[in-house]
Amino acid sequence: MQIELDRVSLAYADKTRPLDDLTLTIPSGQFCAVLGRSGAGKSSLLRLLGGMVAPTGGAARIDGMALSPAMPRALRRRIGQVHQDGALVGEASVAENIVAGAAAAMPLWRALIGLYPAWTRERAVALHLELGLDPAFLAAPVARLSGGQQQRVGVARALMLEPALVLADEPVASVDPDTARQVLSVLAAHRTRLGATVVCALHQPELACAFADRIVVIDEGRIAFDGSPELYRRSHRVEKT
Repeated sequence: MQIELDRVSLAYADKTRPLDDLTLTIPSGQFCAVLGRSGAGKSSLLRLLGGMVAPTGGAARIDGMALSPAMPRALRRRIGQVHQDGALVGEASVAENIVAGAAAAMPLWRALIGLYPAWTRERAVALHLELGLDPAFLAAPVARLSGGQQQRVGVARALMLEPALVLADEPVASVDPDTARQVLSVLAAHRTRLGATVVCALHQPELACAFADRIVVIDEGRIAFDGSPELYRRSHRVEKT
């Protein structure tokens, strides 16, 4: 899925502008890492790309269709989102949380009562294992897991429907370096296998350079850098990992 932002701004009632006159095109199939300090606008950008908020200025499109909270369900189901706070149901089991990622493909009544077909359970188990989680966790309430384990559950949920666009907001913020590489490897493999577009907000420049095709740095809602990982390494003195 191709992303096109043309002079996009996002302003709130308190007059803050997390995005300010931002123009960006991300072609289909690209792994784009978004870097920037806390509060720079990374999460706001991903919220906008996921149709959670509408731009207050400019135009935002995915495959030519306008991005907004009112975008069609058929388009929304092609987008998988990994939220920074997890957005999981703590009392529900790990398996139930992962399977819920298929809700957009189900009739509403089935999703509301949790009546999912067998294939969703099978895919949930496969993703759970691919992300290095203990099979014993599947039946456990997600609230019992560590922050890093919950992040991986969120990644699994986002990949349930094999989305054409993955939006990942700090998906490895609470995990150790080896697990971080494993999680990003899963996202990269998803991109390679399906030709999906991945937009991933990160705090770790070395991981961004190792996995992404392109680095975009956001500062005060504007693009401060846009280029290849190699160019970013040279200009910011990032060592290869």
